[in-house]
Amino acid sequence: MSAKDQERGTSGGPDRSAWRIRLFMIAVIAAAVGVVWWTNQLLTERFTESTRSRAEVRLALYSGNIRSELQRSQIVPQLLARDPTLIGALNSADYSQSSQRLISYREEIGAAGLILLDADGRIVAASDRVEIGASRRSAPYFVDALRSNETVFTSAEQESGAQIFAYSRKIEVSGTAIGVIVVEVDLRKFELAWAGFTDAVIVTDSEGKIILTTEGRWRGLTEEAALAARSAPSAIQRAIRATQDWSALPIDAYLQGEAVMRQETRIGFQGWRMTSFTTYAGVRERVNAFIALEIMGFAILLALGFYFISRKATSRLVFFQRESAELRALNLALQREIAERERAERNLQVAEQTIQQSSKLAILGEMSAAVSHELNQPLAAMKTYLAGAKLLLQRRRADEALSSFQRIDDLIERMGAITRQLKSYARRGGDAFEPLDARAAVSSALVMMEPQLRQRNIAITSSLPRDPAMIVADRLRLEQVLINLLRNALDATKATANPDIRVSLSVGDDVVILVRDNGVGIEDLENLFEPFYTTKAPGDGTGLGLAISSGIVNDLGGRLTARNGSDGGAVFEIVLPRATEASLRAAE
Repeated sequence: MSAKDQERGTSGGPDRSAWRIRLFMIAVIAAAVGVVWWTNQLLTERFTESTRSRAEVRLALYSGNIRSELQRSQIVPQLLARDPTLIGALNSADYSQSSQRLISYREEIGAAGLILLDADGRIVAASDRVEIGASRRSAPYFVDALRSNETVFTSAEQESGAQIFAYSRKIEVSGTAIGVIVVEVDLRKFELAWAGFTDAVIVTDSEGKIILTTEGRWRGLTEEAALAARSAPSAIQRAIRATQDWSALPIDAYLQGEAVMRQETRIGFQGWRMTSFTTYAGVRERVNAFIALEIMGFAILLALGFYFISRKATSRLVFFQRESAELRALNLALQREIAERERAERNLQVAEQTIQQSSKLAILGEMSAAVSHELNQPLAAMKTYLAGAKLLLQRRRADEALSSFQRIDDLIERMGAITRQLKSYARRGGDAFEPLDARAAVSSALVMMEPQLRQRNIAITSSLPRDPAMIVADRLRLEQVLINLLRNALDATKATANPDIRVSLSVGDDVVILVRDNGVGIEDLENLFEPFYTTKAPGDGTGLGLAISSGIVNDLGGRLTARNGSDGGAVFEIVLPRATEASLRAAE
């Protein structure tokens, strides 16, 4: 072989190797593009269908909840129309006990409100005493009830724009109408539950008018008018504009320029329909996660190809090493991105579980159960004070009896404040924060529980510092927590021969309140603060007390923990941040 041929062969080797490398890269890139394109189409369609299925399931659940609530409340007016106490009050015009009876009924059935009207349409008793004396002669629920022999359903819009839903039925004696009983249905709680999702939900009546919605500005409009208020020149711009108010998602979360997915179903009540608008949130992110994995796989394949080719092309070793280093860096970057996406997906799963739990609590009637639980302590105290006042009056000690009545009046005021506070419980957050001496809250809670403790002959020991223990908190909600802990301690020492409860307050970097008892202790510390978890016998507790107390302490910026004492019994510890001069000035 001549020198020229050797030179040609030598020079042709690297050329052929370079072409092989190019062809290999082109093949890998072409395969990657094809696989990524096919994966994108397939997964986009699958995840979109999954999103649509979840939206349909949520819509069926929402409509079923509304229908169940309406059906549950429909029978109440028929039962109350036969109540001999209400009939007797209408016949005798003595309504002194009627409002209190309606309040007790409302707590039992979980209605938004109960109203008793006489034959002239005047409110003579109501669960909301502010309404007593008002005339509702022209109200639809009064007029329609007098004209019908059955329970009638009406809906009306208040001046504030909120919708009132009510069942009403006339009360008859010997064929003569003597009054009307009205039961207001609480559908507002469903709007609050829907607000926890990114879906926009509307409920329209038979005329197409929006009566329930997660978008307050849509109430009273038709669906077409509501959507027209968000119009834009193009579908993509409409998608962006609508989503900025709902979930602030990036533009690439929308497919083919559509902003939302519309789902509609019948509720099965007076022609009502429910419609949801679900965003495509998460579809693109989940697709991208799979595509990233595929790209990483092709990158690894490409790196391996470079490695094997580099063993044959030693003359270009430096070049291949540089390329391999860049590919490794790309792999690391892709791995970090995948890890971040996996963490985001785990966080999303935790958030979805939290939302599902919140929805479950709302559907089970969290507000009605919480009100019933929180009012047990003042009611028990009132019962004790009334018994004491009766004995004092029998012994002709009227001055001391007046003191008991004054305490009962204070408890009634407190019950009203508790109901007002618990109405805003679902909004989580306090706007009644003020500088507060924690000693005063502890003392007030002990005074509240004094009758029950005295009745049980329980030894109560309190240790309070001489100097003020200043915090910035909501006094009412802090007292609720302390009363609940004292109540639990009282129940825990029922089987103890010498019951003893100790309350101590200490001040350091934080303000710490300890409630100890010498009862049976705590068996399951892990699930202690879970909603509806209780160790009490059926009927003695709802299992919401400690869950609500933990939520209140968290809202106050502190923490509530529990443990078993070294010498037996349970120890509950409340840790609250101590108020600084700056926070006191800000609170004032």
